[in-house]
Amino acid sequence: MNETSRNQGWAIMGGAVLLGLLFLAGLLQGSYWAIALPVAVLTFFVLGLVAWVGHTIATVQTEAEPPATEAPLPKPVRDASNS
Repeated sequence: MNETSRNQGWAIMGGAVLLGLLFLAGLLQGSYWAIALPVAVLTFFVLGLVAWVGHTIATVQTEAEPPATEAPLPKPVRDASNS
């Protein structure tokens, strides 16, 4: 692991701690926004995932299957030991 990845990890952790503290401060003040914003972000994130899955399913390209044709029935195999 190089130093850049380690620094990015510290930055992500610091941001999460800062946002957690802001959320806790908002809850302690009884702020409506402390609940509304995280719920809105989570809702839009999930809706984005659902839209992405729908788009992927709608735009996937598949090869058309050839039409089914009736194959002739195989000939019965004769037992050579009874001849």
